[in-house]
Amino acid sequence: MTALTSIFADHLFLGKTVLVTGGGRGIGREIALAFARLGADCVIASRQVEALASTAAEIEALGRRCLVVPTNIRDTESVDNLVEQAIEQMGQIDFLINNAGGQFPANPLDISDNGWRAVVDLNLNGTWNVTNRVGRHMVARGFGAIVNIVHIYSYARGAPDFPHSGAARAGVVNLTKSLAFHWARHNVTINCVAPGTISTDGVREEEFAASDKEDYEDLAIAQIPAKRLGEADETASLCVFLCSPGARYINGSDLVVDGGNGLASWVPLIEPA
Repeated sequence: MTALTSIFADHLFLGKTVLVTGGGRGIGREIALAFARLGADCVIASRQVEALASTAAEIEALGRRCLVVPTNIRDTESVDNLVEQAIEQMGQIDFLINNAGGQFPANPLDISDNGWRAVVDLNLNGTWNVTNRVGRHMVARGFGAIVNIVHIYSYARGAPDFPHSGAARAGVVNLTKSLAFHWARHNVTINCVAPGTISTDGVREEEFAASDKEDYEDLAIAQIPAKRLGEADETASLCVFLCSPGARYINGSDLVVDGGNGLASWVPLIEPA
């Protein structure tokens, strides 16, 4: 058990099932493993089948069941299949972590109509597709916890490097608060977690590599008050807490895990033309 998950009680989630979208790599992988270490059975979904298989093997090595369902969250039929399989094979979904999403850095005038729609459809509509279906199940059962992974670009400072993703994720934050109002009375919580810059292969390959600055990672770290990138299990531990009995009165909130980065200057990936 890692140092971060070891602060939680052993078998905290024994008899529970978590569904993690984007659960094959990066933050999603760490979230699924964190729940498995604490006794939860897991359902992991992604379009990246090979990554899912690797993560599933790690979960099963911990003695937990793991259902792998290749899923495109933008496709409602694919999401229907995911939720149906999860309930049929696991019995119920107790926790949902909406981690699937993505974006690409771009100057606003360089974003095509198709590029805009694709990112908004993935991050906002995709989150709605899964939440709507799993939320119905949780409301009917009278129990559940949902965590939507957004990012620090979702808030008042905007998303200069990701205008499309920033707009979509801000929509997820607003949606979270709206659903919390309706579902709180059914013992279903829904909150947002907004990571800052997390040390993952995806961040380096898909974001840092887009910068015209060779030393971008060093420049970014220099602006973070904590003077380091975040670790994926630091985001995972917050998701675990929000699904734990100790967080049942936290609802409609958004929690930032960024080492204080939101308080400091941001180094742009792409300088304005």
